[in-house]
This record gives sequence, structure tokens and C-alpha cells, in this order.
Amino acid sequence: MHTLLLAIIASAGFGAVIGLIRQWSDQTDKPGLENYAGVRTFTFWSVLGCVTAFLSTAYSAAVLPVTLLLVGAHFIWQSRAPNMTGPGSTTFAATLLTLLVGALVSWGHAKEAVLVSAVTVVVLGLKTPIHSWTRQFTHEDIRATLQFVAITGVILPLVPNQNLGPYQAVNPFNVWMMVVLISGLGFFGYVMTRLFDARAGVLLASLFGGLASSTATTLSFSRQSRDQPELSEPYALGVALACTVMLPRTLVLVGVVNAEMAADLLLPLGLMALPAVVYALWCFWRQRRAEPVPHPPPGKNPLQLRSALQFALLYAAIVLLVKAAAHHGALASSLLPLSFVSGLTDMAAISLSMARSVDGNGGLTSALAAQAVVLAAIANTIVKALIAASAGSDRLRWHVVVVLGSTCLTGAVAFWLAGR
Repeated sequence: MHTLLLAIIASAGFGAVIGLIRQWSDQTDKPGLENYAGVRTFTFWSVLGCVTAFLSTAYSAAVLPVTLLLVGAHFIWQSRAPNMTGPGSTTFAATLLTLLVGALVSWGHAKEAVLVSAVTVVVLGLKTPIHSWTRQFTHEDIRATLQFVAITGVILPLVPNQNLGPYQAVNPFNVWMMVVLISGLGFFGYVMTRLFDARAGVLLASLFGGLASSTATTLSFSRQSRDQPELSEPYALGVALACTVMLPRTLVLVGVVNAEMAADLLLPLGLMALPAVVYALWCFWRQRRAEPVPHPPPGKNPLQLRSALQFALLYAAIVLLVKAAAHHGALASSLLPLSFVSGLTDMAAISLSMARSVDGNGGLTSALAAQAVVLAAIANTIVKALIAASAGSDRLRWHVVVVLGSTCLTGAVAFWLAGR
């Protein structure tokens, strides 16, 4: 019985929070309206769900289903009764969720109850911002959204996830994932610039893009700088930040596997990040008094499917060449050339491989493995500089090539430091 009392108290708390947000939303949107469901009503709903779930478990399994049917009948009667303003679908859904939150608490699923309550509260509280945002949608926004859903939710699950072709080098799933990444980053950046000031939107997209794929981010932002040359400098900063995020991301990956090697990489990779950090500080200093950049007008399709497909094919070709060279022994006898070539396409694979291969028994030393990772980072940076130079606008090209070129120069010093 003591457990039931605690469950009822917890259910009442969850219901009160949901009802509070619902009441605030109705009072804000419909001032003067008194006939709405608020704190008291939703508290009752949640407690009702808790009690009926307990009764269903302890006495009769039919109690909870009958209660749900009665609640549904009550809302149908309210919506059809004359001279009554019936509740909307949102209120009905929130009521059922609140009732089921109480049931979850009664059954001991407290974490799930917290999650459902949190989602319900957030969705109810964001009613006005969501409505304001969707009013700004254009036909281009909807078309881009549907295309992105198609390439991720429809095509991606159908692509075979296995190594095919010569040397088993090409995985169609990984190749199409590059298409998804590049298109998704372009779409995400487009959404962020529509929601926020253009500079802030690009900055957010670059940070998330750097965590996912700095190479894909570089291509996406470079292409967008041609379509929107007035945003070339924000896009250049986005490329620099995305490429810099790659370095601490690599450090974390290595640290999870080999803490000693991560310590050896801390100074070299920190040195390589210095040019982009200085450039970012310079950009923020220049823009501290600048006027906010307005939302870009809807223009070309932000998914950049053609560029994404071209890059994915190039990515597959480079992977095939690397596999072929390793298979025929052209690089197998030398670790550093192999690391440089591997870094052209991916940093994670070579970094984790080096971290796992360090044995400390006269074989691969931590210092040599750190040099291999630094060399791969230099190769990866060269690739992104070439992408920006070939795909970006003139203003972006100059900024990015200077920053990434400086990164490569500091990488040479970092390579020397890693081998000491």
C-alpha cells in the first residue's frame, strides 16, 4: 500500500506539470477563455491512470481498458454536445498520454513516465513557436524535406551493407551514407539559417557537421557559398570550425582505446587546431558590431544531390585505390605513406587502428603511431582545402585555403613534435 501511495503522489506531480503547461498555453493563446483543461484536470487524469492501472493489475484486467473507453466517450460527447466547445485533438492526445503516464508509474516504469511527460510538456509548450515556424514554409522547403526523407528513410535501408567489388573495397551502404551526410548537412544548414540569423545558423550546422563528417561539411558549405556568395565568410568560418572539430573528435576516439597515445597527441593536434581558432577569434572580433545577416531567401534545392552523388563516387574510387595499394604491398611496407593515403578519406579508421596496434614491446611505439595519426590529419586537411578551392566561391576559397594551409604547416611541426 505504501508503494501505491508513492505512485499516486508521483502521478499527481506528472499530471500537474503537464496541466500547468497546457493551462499556460490556453491562457496565452485564448485570453478570457475559462473553459479549458488545466492543472486540476490533468492531475486528475494522471491519478486516474495510476489507480486504474493498479486495479487492473490487482483485481480485474478490464478496469484500465474500460476507463480508456469511458474517457474516449467523454471527449466524443463533449465534441458533439450542443452549445459546448469541444476539446481539440491536442487536448485529447495529451489527456490519454497523461492517463497512461499514471499507469506507467503504477507499473514501476518511472523512467518511461518521465520521458513521456517531458515530451508531452515540450510539445505543448512549443505550440506557438511551431505554428509560427510552419507559416514560413515554402514549397521548396516541403520538397527538400520530402526528398531528404526519401534518400534516408526509403533508399538507405534498401542499400546492401556488405563489401563488394575488387578487393571487397566498396560498401554500397557506406557510399550512400556519404550522400545522406552531405545532403543532410546541406539541409540542416539551410534549416538553421531559416530559423536563426544566418551566421548563427551556419555556426550551429558547422559544429554538428564537424562531429558527423568535416569533409562532407566542407563540400556542403563550399557549394552553398556559390549559391549564396553574400554568406561566403560565415560559410568559410563554418568550414574552418568543422575541420577543427575533427581534431578533438580524433583525440577522444584515440583516448577511449589508448590513453597514453592520446596524451602524445594532445600537443600536436592542439597545435594543428591553432590556425582555425585564431581565424575564428578574428571573425568574431570583426563581426561583434556587424548587423545580423537576414535569413537567406528560398533558392536552389539545399540537398545538393548532384554534388553529393559525385562526391560519394569519388569517395568510393579513393577507397578502392587505397585497398588496391595495400593489397599489392605498395604501401604495406611503410606505415607513414599508408597513413597519409588512408587519411585522404577517413580519420577514424586509421586513428583507431593505430591506437589498437601500439604494443610497447618494441613493435609499433606510441610516438610512431601518433606521427601516423598526425600525417593522416594533414592529408585529410589537404583534401578539404582542395574541395573548398574547387567548389567554393572566390571569397570562401581565399579564407579557407589560408586557414587550412596554415593548419598543414603547423601539422608539419606537430609531426616533428609527435616523434620526439
